[in-house]
Amino acid sequence: MEATITYDYEKVSSDLRNKLCLRSDPIALKLFESRAELDQIPGLRRPEPGVQFSMCQLIGQVRWLGWTLGVTHDNVVTDSNCGGVVGLNAPAQKYLDGSMFHNVWFATVEASRKHQAQMQRVPAGKYAALAAAPLARARLDPPDTVLVYATPGQMMLLINALQHRNYFRCDFNVTGETACADSWGRGLATGEPSVSIPCFAERRFGGVQDDELLVALRMEHLAEVVIGLDWLAGNGIRYPIPPYGTQCDPSKAFQVSYAGKL
Repeated sequence: MEATITYDYEKVSSDLRNKLCLRSDPIALKLFESRAELDQIPGLRRPEPGVQFSMCQLIGQVRWLGWTLGVTHDNVVTDSNCGGVVGLNAPAQKYLDGSMFHNVWFATVEASRKHQAQMQRVPAGKYAALAAAPLARARLDPPDTVLVYATPGQMMLLINALQHRNYFRCDFNVTGETACADSWGRGLATGEPSVSIPCFAERRFGGVQDDELLVALRMEHLAEVVIGLDWLAGNGIRYPIPPYGTQCDPSKAFQVSYAGKL
């Protein structure tokens, strides 16, 4: 039987935010098979009865207001991709057959249908609820995935840190609209590091900033990132990245980083 790994969620969150100068805390997500399990989470908020949100709005509430939030199918836009991406419902047929997004995002029904067919989702039927909270609150132990919003420069160093001793190619998926399928959808469904460009809806309704990317990671990935950021900093590679200049001979900088290797 494998030993359970424990994490200091507050420290991991603080380290990530400070070392990468993040604008907001990482967000923990956890799926539950019954609604009743939400009642066991301390400090939990629930949307008002009868009020529905998009999933990106709900994640935005957690991100910008610091709430611990529990949601079920009836809290998200009815039978839509919002709940469908995280497995709270199956998307209605109008999404799957392409008619919903036709003449809005796609010029043909076939293009819209293909968009839906390739979307990564948590399969519907197993989970009845989802909770989201700032990782530092340690209220979702362990989280199923963790969301980190970052600028391209911050995201690049985060990936470098994740790769520093166990290299793998980090795939970058971009669905287009409903790009939450590429980040929290793929992260929850596969557990793989999942980087994407947040979509129009995430920016319009979820408060995602114009220059931000999003990655979904497991806790073991985040712990590795923290170690890697310290290791890279020891080699002079840290955030923010000071520009060296486009017209300066880079040989001196290379000599510092690659001493004895040139």
